[in-house]
Formats: sequence, structure tokens, C-alpha cells
Amino acid sequence: MSDSHSAAAHVTLGDRFRNLPQYLLPQRLSTRLTYWVTRARTPWLKNWLIQSFIQHFRVNMAEALEPNPRAYPDFNAFFTRSLKPRARPITPGGHAPCCPVDGAISQIGNVEADTLLQAKGRHFSLTTLLGDDPARAQAFHNGSFVTLYLSPRDYHRIHMPLAGQLREMVHIPGQLFSVSPLTTRVVPALFARNERVAALFDTAAGPMALILVGAINVASIETIWAGAITPPLGKTIRRWTYPAQGKGAVRLDKGAEMGRFNMGSTVIVLFGPDAVRWEADIQAGVTVRMGQRLGKVAKPATHARPQA
Repeated sequence: MSDSHSAAAHVTLGDRFRNLPQYLLPQRLSTRLTYWVTRARTPWLKNWLIQSFIQHFRVNMAEALEPNPRAYPDFNAFFTRSLKPRARPITPGGHAPCCPVDGAISQIGNVEADTLLQAKGRHFSLTTLLGDDPARAQAFHNGSFVTLYLSPRDYHRIHMPLAGQLREMVHIPGQLFSVSPLTTRVVPALFARNERVAALFDTAAGPMALILVGAINVASIETIWAGAITPPLGKTIRRWTYPAQGKGAVRLDKGAEMGRFNMGSTVIVLFGPDAVRWEADIQAGVTVRMGQRLGKVAKPATHARPQA
């Protein structure tokens, strides 16, 4: 990562020109329209949307639990479709973090103090990413991170890299820029500017955070324990805490679904310092699948919160 710190972002004038409309588009209006269209149940409209999407993005419906495109009640149900059992084998073992999504590695490496790498020559603040709370960010200073980009054709449910006990969830309102590779190169501090939901867990590797980053036309982010967090988009940070035991406690197994994007975006996974070691072949640009091994727990937690 030291080389990336010293390198200037390679952003051309053409990149900036192609990205300019994002600053001009009414992001929230566009997202509301997407929300409505993707939930429309008019048969001809939803069937046309689904079939066009499958053809354009070459979606593999053979691995879907429901392979018939016309069986979905609306486009969003198709977009967040379940997969057949064992379509995504989960890496076994409680000390081998697995990939939470289908997608591509945008960046992977170490958090340097309070700074994460976004793209070559671009960095952003961990504290800002987690809602401007220094205490929340402290556990991940000098830790490890991986940023995963979900393309439109990918499976859009999000799963647990390790078994975990939910401690806190935070909804942080923000912008709705695209999170495409182009925008990641061009827009400063993109992931700490866009709307996002952060879920913090206690795991065998210590604290783990999953940050679900919204984007333009990502009309809703859901978790399995709270349902839709957005909309409403809102302007105020919202925070929920969860007990370790009893009513309201949430414990999820490794590989279990924890949330989904209703339309696609980016997931950032955080671990504390020296907690995990990433696999050598998991590097920026590599395509990954949910359940695939990402690394191993290097330092098992010794002071994790008691689990239910």
C-alpha cells in the first residue's frame, strides 16, 4: 500500500468528463423512480425489464432457485433472487473468513492508522466511513479491510464471512454516487460520502464490520434482522445496539445471509489489527464468489463479548 500512497491518482480528463453527469443528476429523485419501477407488478413491464436485464448482463438463471424469469412478481424479486442450495459452497472452519458476496475485489490490504485505500492515489477516513465516531473506528485502526464491488449481474445477497454476534448497526445518510470502477477512481472519499449501513459483530477474529455502501439507484438496503433500513433516505445518523443474550440478540452463522442490496453496490469488510491474513492470490481486480476463502484468522479473539 505504500506505493499507492506515493502515487497520484491516474484520472484522465476523459474520466472526469464521463463522470460529470453524476454531479448534475438528481440522485434522490432518480433513486425514488428506480424504487418504484423495480417494484412495479404490471406483467408486461416487469417481464420486459427482467428479460432485457438477463440478456444484457448474461445472467446465469440455471443457478437460481427459481429459474423461470416470469415467476418473479417484480424486478426487485428477480434481482435479489435466491440461489439453489450448494450453488455457493461455504469455506469450512471457524477460522477461515469467506467472501460475503459475488463480485470483484476493488481493494484489499491493511488500514493504515485511520486511512483506507479507495483507488490508486485516493484514500478515505475510517472514522468518517463509520459515522464520525472515533470510538467505533478505534477497534479497526491498523486492521485489515477488503472492498468488494457487486456488478449488476452478480448475486446480491450478503452473507457472513465468520459467525458473529451483532453488537451495533448504524445508518449513515449521504450522497448516492455510482460505485463503478470509474467513479471510484474519480470521486474523492466516495465510500465515506455515499449513504451506507454499518453492522458491527463480535467474532472469533475479534470485532468485524460489514459496511453496505449505497449508490445511485440502490433503492433500498436491508438486513435480515431489521428489514429495510433505507428508504427512508433521511439526513440524520441512526444507531441501534443489540444485547449479547436474550430478547433482541442476533447471532448469525458463517455463510448465513445478513442483508441484501435492492439494486447493487459495494461491501467493505473490516477486521482489527493482526486479526486476519488475506490469501496471497486475493488481490485487486480478482473476481470472487460468495463462500470462497479470503484468508485465515491470525489472532483469535480472547476478549470477545459473550455470545448467546
